[in-house]
Amino acid sequence: MGNYVVLNDANFQQEVLNSDRPVLVDFWAEWCAPCKLIEPLVDELANEYKDKLKVGKVDVDSNPQISMQYGIRSIPTLLIFKNGQAVDQIIGAVPKNTILQKLTPHLG
Repeated sequence: MGNYVVLNDANFQQEVLNSDRPVLVDFWAEWCAPCKLIEPLVDELANEYKDKLKVGKVDVDSNPQISMQYGIRSIPTLLIFKNGQAVDQIIGAVPKNTILQKLTPHLG
């Protein structure tokens, strides 16, 4: 387990919406092969940017409420939150540099 927070209905408000840092939220599921492809990239980002970024993971099967609230229709989906708002999203298994291109403008 890396430098990420396991997110659920109980802690999402505190960990994501009330965070003082940008948050990268990975919506995934155990059975999702593309989710497993990007998991190492998300873990790398969690380690490399641990001072500037919080990384959280939401298991869509265990937390359907959060997934519905943010309109998650396919996984993996990465949402970038800043100041309690979803500011960008990345859908599908993409290369690390694609994630960084979307993420970098939001890292102070």
